[in-house]
Amino acid sequence: MVDTEDREDEERKKIELRKFIEDVEKKEFPHSYLIAVLHKAQELYNYLRKDVIHDVASSMNIPVSTVWGVATFYHYFNLEPRGKYVIFVCLGTACYVKGADRIVNTLKQELKIDIGQTTEDMLFTLLETRCLGACGISPVMMINNKIHSQLTSRKVSEIINIYRKDQ
Repeated sequence: MVDTEDREDEERKKIELRKFIEDVEKKEFPHSYLIAVLHKAQELYNYLRKDVIHDVASSMNIPVSTVWGVATFYHYFNLEPRGKYVIFVCLGTACYVKGADRIVNTLKQELKIDIGQTTEDMLFTLLETRCLGACGISPVMMINNKIHSQLTSRKVSEIINIYRKDQ
């Protein structure tokens, strides 16, 4: 049953991406939409899989090396799967002065991963960033576009447990 659902979901994603590319191909200068196509692929698959990159290249008649070049140049694109919850810890000056290093250490201990890694259960990915523009309420972290502010190690543990319970 699960295999059938997985295959159906995979087929649905392929069809949706192909339709998106077909729509792009009707526009003037379709190759200029490569970034938009890669965004769509990442939205569908959570990251840019090798086979998807090759399919995009083939469908758009663009060299695979060009597609790989774009996918690896822009930091927004993920070449590895990310967790359901992506955590960005701000390490900008204001956050760092107010203890961002302790926040990172707490997250590493809680999640049992390092910066740039994803938990085995694919629930959390831990990343760092230089500024989230929330200096007045530092230190901060962002989980899937939601800012959590004035963090302490205890507050971080409570927040992570809330996300775990939402499963």
